[in-house]
Order: sequence, then C-alpha cells, then structure tokens
Amino acid sequence: MVIGRRGFLGLGVLAGSSVLLAACGSGGDAVSSTGKEGGTLRWGWAEVTSWDPVTSSAGWDVHALSLVYAALTKLDELGNPVPAAAESWKYNDRGDQITFVLRPGLTFSDGTPLNATAVKKSLERGRDFAGSLVAAQLVSMQTITANDDARTVTIGLSTVDYQIPSLLAGKTGMIVSPTAFAKDAKGLATKPVGAGPFRLTAYVPNQSAKLVRFPGYWDKANIHLDAFELYPAPEAATAIAALQSGRLDVAQLPGSQVAAAKSAGLEVQVIPSLVTTVLDVNVTKAPFDNPKVVEAFKYAIDRQALVQTQTFGLGTVNYQPFPPGYVGHDPSLDNAFGYDPDKAKKLLAEAGHATGLSVALTTTGQSSELSEQLQAQLAKVGVKLTIDTIPLSQATQIMYIQHSRPIAVDGFAGRDSAVQAFQVLFGDQGLMNPGRRTPPELTAALQKVRHTPLDDPSYPTVLQAATKIAVEQMPNIFLFTQPRILARKKNVSPLGNYLAVQRFEGVRVS
Repeated sequence: MVIGRRGFLGLGVLAGSSVLLAACGSGGDAVSSTGKEGGTLRWGWAEVTSWDPVTSSAGWDVHALSLVYAALTKLDELGNPVPAAAESWKYNDRGDQITFVLRPGLTFSDGTPLNATAVKKSLERGRDFAGSLVAAQLVSMQTITANDDARTVTIGLSTVDYQIPSLLAGKTGMIVSPTAFAKDAKGLATKPVGAGPFRLTAYVPNQSAKLVRFPGYWDKANIHLDAFELYPAPEAATAIAALQSGRLDVAQLPGSQVAAAKSAGLEVQVIPSLVTTVLDVNVTKAPFDNPKVVEAFKYAIDRQALVQTQTFGLGTVNYQPFPPGYVGHDPSLDNAFGYDPDKAKKLLAEAGHATGLSVALTTTGQSSELSEQLQAQLAKVGVKLTIDTIPLSQATQIMYIQHSRPIAVDGFAGRDSAVQAFQVLFGDQGLMNPGRRTPPELTAALQKVRHTPLDDPSYPTVLQAATKIAVEQMPNIFLFTQPRILARKKNVSPLGNYLAVQRFEGVRVS
C-alpha cells in the first residue's frame, strides 16, 4: 500500500484508510472534465536511473515509469491497491495462492499481446534475472502459471501473504514486453516497452524524454493528453521562472516558494504522500549501543520547530513511519516522544553522560539546514553534534552498504506494501536498519500482518500493533512529514492527490 523513495517529499495527512482487496470495473480516476482533449504536458522531474523497472535503482523512477508501464494493480489516491492491467484477483482459502484475471485484448506498445504468458515471463524475469533489483520482493513467488484462457495468472507463494496486490502496484508489478527483453534486455534502460498510458519516442539522458499517448492503454478513456514531456527538475530558485516562461507546465516547489508561486499567478497543490524524515541510528556504534542514549535523542528534538523551519509549517510532526490517517498509523503514538529536554538530560546522565557527549551526524549537502538545526537543538541537552557531510554519490555505499556511521539523516517514502516498508526500516537486512537487529516481537507481528487479508476488519489493528512495537523498540528517530508541492500553470487542470505515484489520468491542458 505504500510506495515511493527515500527522501521524496510528501505530506502524510490522509482522508480515510479503507483497503480494497479486489474489485472489477475500469478503475479509472478521472480528475477533471474541463479543458480540451489533446495537448502536451511538460513536467520538471528527476532524471530516471533506468527505464527498465527491473534495473531501476531509485524509488523516484516509479513516477516516470508509470507513464510507460502498466502494473497488474495500482494504488489509488489513498494508497489502496485497485485493478489495473488485472481486472480482479482472488486468493485461495489458505492465502498462499493468488489468481489474477487480466483485462481482455491488452497489448504492449510494440504490439505484443499482454496476456498471461507475458505476465508470467515478466514476473519470472524480475524474480530470476541476475541484475534484478526487484528480485527480493518476488522471491516468495514459487510458481507462476499462465492458465489456458490466456487471461488468468496463478501465483503460488512459499508462505501466506496477503500483501501481494499492494506489492505488485509499483515497479515490482510493472509488466515488460517479453518480446522486447528477449530481443534486447539491456536496451530497455533507454527504450522501454510497456503498456502504460504513454509510449516513449525520444530520450536524451539528463535532457529530455518525449512520449506520446498509447491508444492500447487499458484506461485510455481517462488519458486526455496527446503527449507528455519530461525535463530535469529545475532548481528551487528557477522553478517559478521555468513555469512562467512556458518551458514547464508542472514543477515541484519547496515550501519557501509557495507564496511567490501564487503571486506569480500559478496554481499550487499540496499533495498528500507518505514520506517521513528520519534519523537512522546504528545501535552497534557508541554511544547508541546504550538504549538510554537513543531514547534521550528522541526526547531532545523539537519536531514542531523543525516543521516550521524546514517545511514552512506545511509538514506534520510524526513519531512513526506512517502519517496520520493512514491505516498503519497508531494514534496512541502521536506524542510518543514529545519534546522534553529535561527528560533527555536525565536519560543521558543515567547513561553515563552527565557532562555531555560528542556525536558525528552523517548527512549529504541536501539536508545541511536540517542538520544544523538538529545540532543547535541537541546542544541544549549537552550533545555536541558534529556534521559529517558526505557526497550524495557516496551515500548509498556509506549509509546502506557499509553501515559505518552511528547516526545519519535520511528520508523514508514507504514501499509498495506495509510489510515491505517495515522490512526496509526494521528488518535484519533493512537498508535503514544499520544495526541489523530486529526484536522477535516485531518479526512475529509482521508475520501476523502478512496473514491478515487487506479487507479483514482486523487488518488496521493488526498493522498498528506492529507499528507500536517498531516505534517503541527500534532506534529509528522519526521527525516529520513534508508536503509534495506541485505548481502548475493555470491552463493545466488539477492533478490527482495520489499518495504514492503522481498519476495523470483525467488531467487536461487548455
């Protein structure tokens, strides 16, 4: 139910959290009936690491990949899995087998039929290809069977897992033309072949990607644009000018630019999402090998002050991985570690640091202002925080492979399913769990989440119980959510308020 990337901005104030397990119908999400049919939309966004969902290495790629690929399911505006290329799905009684029924008559942009055989081959490639970056999410799929009617795919699982419809809504479930990867698998990195709303016609890395509407898309009735163009995201200082000049029609803004954008006559949308800024803590490194020090840091941070400064008041204080309103958010944790510098000092003293301590905070240049504000706040409780700035290009190696730093600034945007999100944050091999330790109580709680159908009335309670264990027993220090702010020209109709992937069904230009 969750998807996204580390560090992508998003606001976590949702409106409801009901979860759909299976449904029929078009699944379209029309946004606006105003404006003409056709036209081109120019979007300033991040460069794509690969146009192949199997080798894409950045979570933010999913926004661009969703333009050219259809997945078996998709996430609606609330983050719930709903039908996409598959019109319905059903589990067996044990919950270890799921059958998807595809929509009839689908094709890829190269003319290859999008049938059960194509789905089987695409998922098996994602699971088995040596260079696959989605293999870990597909490892539980023991068997993938294309049934005789060419529209039914049955997946046999190694364990009970009701998270599959959510998991397959993102890159993991995007179906690639088997003709294309059989012919030139490496070429997919720059020449994607999918069955999404658009088809890529020209791509110059770090410059532009040009796409045209694909008439074979399953929800083509809700695609009103003739063409779509992607350009590198402008710097914050130049984003408004890029929109005013007509070079872009839609661009992301920081909170500091909202007032200026409105004064310039632009429309601004603050779109809910699932991203939380967080500090990764390595409990194998001193001083965080003492739980009292970890707890002291949690109380020493004035999150509301961070929200006001870092997000211009548009963010939300958050003590847990899921924001308010989301099915996994536990309301009982809403003030779990409220700002209490006196308590922080007491805990540090109990940990043997009554006269203070020194700690290096690892960050990239992108979060320097946040690091400096944390430095000032922690100084008030006797912590001398030195800022260790590393190049962004080295962050993955240092933070997520070597795990050599005691504490680091990070951002979490969730994953396709709630369980997958927990694995990234808290699993014993989780990217954002540098200590590589997971309490057995949390492992058992996540197993119970997997075993609970998404439409079961007990699902929210089961998931929130896992959240509570994680927040109380894991060292991750959650700080706040941030809004995904998109400014658009007035001739562009309102965009959908999607929590995970920005979609463009229903969007028009006039």
